[in-house]
Amino acid sequence: MPTPPKDLLASKSVLHPRNPHRERYDFPQLIKASPPLAPFVQVNKFGDASVDFANPEAVKALNQALLKQFYGIVHWDIPAGYLCPPIPGRADYLHYVADLLAASNGGTLPHSKKISVLDIGVGANCIYPIIGHQAYGWRFVGSETDPVALRAARNIVAANNALQGSIDIRHQPDASHLITDIARRGEVFDATICNPPFFTSLAEAEAGTRRKTTSLGKGRPAPPVRNFGGQASELWYPGGEEAFVRKLVKESQQQQASGFWFTTLVSQSHTLPGIYKELQWAEAVEVKTIDMAQGQKKSRLVAWTFLTPEQQAEWREKRWQKG
Repeated sequence: MPTPPKDLLASKSVLHPRNPHRERYDFPQLIKASPPLAPFVQVNKFGDASVDFANPEAVKALNQALLKQFYGIVHWDIPAGYLCPPIPGRADYLHYVADLLAASNGGTLPHSKKISVLDIGVGANCIYPIIGHQAYGWRFVGSETDPVALRAARNIVAANNALQGSIDIRHQPDASHLITDIARRGEVFDATICNPPFFTSLAEAEAGTRRKTTSLGKGRPAPPVRNFGGQASELWYPGGEEAFVRKLVKESQQQQASGFWFTTLVSQSHTLPGIYKELQWAEAVEVKTIDMAQGQKKSRLVAWTFLTPEQQAEWREKRWQKG
C-alpha cells in the first residue's frame, strides 16, 4: 500500500504557532506563578537558568508552574512513579487536533463548547484534558484502567473549579479494551486522542530510561527512578507502539459511529507501514499524517475517519453548525 500523502498543516521542525511554549522558559515568571519551583532553578554552564531534568521532583515542579502560569491550574499533583509529561509536546498534539477539526469545517474551528474529545488512557496527570479544555474550551472524557491513576485524575478535576463539569474521568473496566465500553448510549466524540505506550516490554522501557537519564545527567549514572515517571501501562505494551495502534484501529472500526476523527501519536516512523495497512484493512475513508517536532524529537499524528464526505457534512450540520 502506498504511504498516504502527508498533510501540509505541519511540515516544520518547531512547535505549533499557537503553542505558548515556543520560547525559552521564563523562569522568573514561572517562579512568580509557582514559588515552590524556585529551589530547583539554577544557572547552568551556559549561563542560562534551568532545572535538572534528570530530577523527577524538578520536572514535577516545572509542570506545576507551567500549568499555573499558562492554564490557570491551581492544583496539580501525581502519585510517585506516575508519568509526568513534558507539557510543550502535549500541547502541540492538541493544537494540531484543533487544526484537523478546523480543516473539516471549512477552515473554522467548531464552537468550543460543542467539541467533545475522548482521551484514551488519560493517566494520573490528566494533561490532555487540562490543556484542551483551558486552551479551547473542549469537553473531555478520559478513560483509565489503573485505579490509582483514575483517582489522581479525578482529584485534579475536583480541585480545580475551571475543570469541573467539563472533564469526565471514566473507568475502563476491561484492560484489553481501548475504546469499547467507554461511550455512553448515544454519545459521540468529535475527536479521540491517544499517546500509545512506546516500548515492547518493561526491560526495553527501563533500558530506554537509563539512556535518557544518563544523557540528561551529562554522563552521571542513571538514577533508580524515571525523571518523567511512568507505570507499565504507560510505557510498554506487548508488540510495542505498532501493535497498540493497530488494535486501536480495529476497535475504532468496530466503534466507527461514535467518532469523527480518530487520532494517535506515532513516535516511531518505522511503525507507519503496518499502521497504514491496518487502516486499509479497516476501510478508513480518509487518513492524514501530520508531522510534529519538539527540538530534535520528531513524531507525528496519524488521524483517520470512517465518515464519507456526505456523512462528514451531516456531522458538521448536526453538531457544529446548529445552535
